[in-house]
Amino acid sequence: MCFSPHEAGFVEALVDLMCPADELTPGGVECGLAIFIDRQLAGAFGRGERLYLQGPWRPGRPEDGYQLPMAPAQYFKHGLAAAERACAQLHGRDFAGLDMAAADLFLQAVAGGKVTSGEVQLDVWFNETVYPLFTQACFSDPVYGGNRGKVFWKMIGYPGLPAVNGLNMTKYRGKPFPGAAAPLSMEDFS
Repeated sequence: MCFSPHEAGFVEALVDLMCPADELTPGGVECGLAIFIDRQLAGAFGRGERLYLQGPWRPGRPEDGYQLPMAPAQYFKHGLAAAERACAQLHGRDFAGLDMAAADLFLQAVAGGKVTSGEVQLDVWFNETVYPLFTQACFSDPVYGGNRGKVFWKMIGYPGLPAVNGLNMTKYRGKPFPGAAAPLSMEDFS
């Protein structure tokens, strides 16, 4: 919905690297994480509908929040392109073409501020935009595309929608929720 085929390839490689398949979970693509990120950036959040985007653009403090002249989807794509160029410079290929070990080292370098770009501060891009979208994709209600099969909810023992019921919150505070093995999402109540 938001990504070009090349951008989608980067995001799919990214989520599969950050959520590799193992005995507990399928890989990130199979869990729907790339779909969630694509939908978020194609929607109101990605368009920056709740953000002030008119300027003037002065450097802000971290506590000021988002202070860029572009919507989150534009910023994500701009950072993705800069990361791809940096990856090509360092490794001679796109991020999706790297083996898992090289891709992991590259992402760690990006997150740690060791890979730079003249256009985008890549560590800020990764740590404040990419990683939060990834974690939201993992723990969102499956109706939004991520957390397919409620795999992450099951892993942490989160029961889904019943957990937000006030009586259940009081009754089971600090105790295991009996329905955590079979969490319920918005789709289960429709």
